[in-house]
Amino acid sequence: MRIALVDSGVGLLPAAAALRRVRPDAGLVLSCDPDGMPWGPRSPEEITARALRCARAAAAERPDAVVVACNTATVHALPALRAALEPAVPVIGTVPAVKPAAASGSPFAIWATPATTGSAYQRRLIGEFAPDGRVAEVPCHGLADAVERADEAAIAAAVKAAAELTPPETTAIVLGCTHYELVAARIRAHLLSVTGIAVALFGSAEAVAVQVLRRTGRAAAPDTADRGGLTVFASGRPAALPPAALAYAEGRFLAPPARRTAAPAAGSRGGTA
Repeated sequence: MRIALVDSGVGLLPAAAALRRVRPDAGLVLSCDPDGMPWGPRSPEEITARALRCARAAAAERPDAVVVACNTATVHALPALRAALEPAVPVIGTVPAVKPAAASGSPFAIWATPATTGSAYQRRLIGEFAPDGRVAEVPCHGLADAVERADEAAIAAAVKAAAELTPPETTAIVLGCTHYELVAARIRAHLLSVTGIAVALFGSAEAVAVQVLRRTGRAAAPDTADRGGLTVFASGRPAALPPAALAYAEGRFLAPPARRTAAPAAGSRGGTA
């Protein structure tokens, strides 16, 4: 079994790690775009073109499924990716976890990139699953970029700024950008220190892993001793995990054993290895 994941950068790590946990034997193909990230400020046409380039590089490895591990690319490029690759290869998008957050019955916020916050796509999700209006949309300026660079100071500043925009009655937060799941513990700790509330965080990685198994007709096999390989592409070129990936538990979990102990210094920048 082989699964490909596409994103502008290290935001694909949470879904890749979730897949590795349920299917350690699966080979993973990570295809990111350091030459073009971030995708958020780009036009829909540019996002589609860049996502297609990444997906085609990964598809050459003959995966059983392709995961669009990026909310922005799912919004703008999913139809084009499915037209290009299906039915030969199922293409699975990533949707912010608005539905389970709304089902919790508590006031919640959606932390997302400025480009996604207030978008028609996000408003449709809110209208479908949280029509009672007990949701706040919070733009997280600079957080995805800071996570991509593994810049601890910038991450802390961006989390603090987003927390200040979050209504005090909030008890749950949807992480509406896959990059944010890499710093979920830091987000939770900051909110606890400020509000005294243990805020529930809703990400999409686990749901994506479940959907991959469903679409490929495979069952979870967490007890297998076999470990699948890891193939990485950077803007279509063969590469290694970017250095910033090793700053995160998910990246170290996925990395070959020789690389797991080498994490970048705070403020270092990821990219092509």
